[in-house]
Amino acid sequence: MLEKEEIFSKVLRAGRRTYFFDVRATKADDYYITITESKKFTEEDGSFHFKKHKIYLYKEDFTAFSEILEEMTSYVLNHKGEEVISERHQKDFKKEFYTEKATAETTATASFTDIDFDDI
Repeated sequence: MLEKEEIFSKVLRAGRRTYFFDVRATKADDYYITITESKKFTEEDGSFHFKKHKIYLYKEDFTAFSEILEEMTSYVLNHKGEEVISERHQKDFKKEFYTEKATAETTATASFTDIDFDDI
């Protein structure tokens, strides 16, 4: 299945895992979401590779998916609390959010300050 153009993207970096949330368009210009988990694995020789898992989420499933995700996250937070992260995951945990348009701009340009012409 060929991936279509990215319309909107967000990235969540969480230790060795990175989650990519992408809105894409079908040939019929209908939108759907892909959620990709990418996990880095380091070999003994220092080389590394990534394992990726992807979910395709279509708009007819958005409501049910959102309701179940909310129920499951609420359950975990109510039973284990927000602050509790296992020691194993604590060293890798770093909450970061990135938003980017699906354009030629990449993180290389993200380090520049956006200045409005009126500011000059």
